[in-house]
Amino acid sequence: MSDMTFDRMIQQMTPVIYDSLKQAVALRKWPDGRMLTPEQTELCLEAVMRYEVENNVPEAERVGYLEQRTCGSASSGADVPPELAGLARDATRD
Repeated sequence: MSDMTFDRMIQQMTPVIYDSLKQAVALRKWPDGRMLTPEQTELCLEAVMRYEVENNVPEAERVGYLEQRTCGSASSGADVPPELAGLARDATRD
């Protein structure tokens, strides 16, 4: 029986393994194409999140990060990239 614990596994995880687990969670499948079970998805996501915290991954690069945006009069839209600017346009005008 292995002495490997979840905490020890996180401590020994390499950036390559982290990237592989992160991709597996995003695609819901392993690199060989097999689907992750819900339990595997949950464990992989927990491992990815723990790795990010313990390795000081910048917040903007962490899984699930959403950029803060303001609404209403405080939002001018000036910082919206051109490729996203047309998302809210009136579709009846086309």
